Amino acid sequence: MARKKRVPETANADQSISYNRTALFDYAVEDKFEAGIVLTGSEIKSIRTGKVSLREGFVRVKDGEAWLEGVHIAPYEFGTDNNHEPERPRKLLLHKGELADLGSKTGASGYTVIPIHLYLKRGRAKLEIAVARGRRQYDKRQAIAERESKREIARQLRDRG
Repeated sequence: MARKKRVPETANADQSISYNRTALFDYAVEDKFEAGIVLTGSEIKSIRTGKVSLREGFVRVKDGEAWLEGVHIAPYEFGTDNNHEPERPRKLLLHKGELADLGSKTGASGYTVIPIHLYLKRGRAKLEIAVARGRRQYDKRQAIAERESKREIARQLRDRG
């Protein structure tokens, strides 16, 4: 009887490229989606080296398509003269139902769609986007207080045990 080849767990694991931590602080997340991105060759090479900034990014839904704007992907350092434009709009790949949800939710006032996490899944770049509402200053202070109290509780439990 032939033995099956064992595939290492790291082969199927998602490889995190960039995480937008400030977005989770500035916005209250309501709903999350996973989207593919239409990229050029030099863009995916630059993403694999980790030269991406999601900080200023947002998603705009127009004409039944979702577009990622404001995300900076640095030009590929070994690229030719045909290198990509760093902040060009990039099309997101979503199902029709997801696009309809995004369109209806962003139509409501105060909601926006922001990129949260960029990662590689089976060699393809995926983007986790979220429908979110902007937080007010007092909400941010409350989030800081909650985080500090959780840290203090964790410290006490660690020191005790």
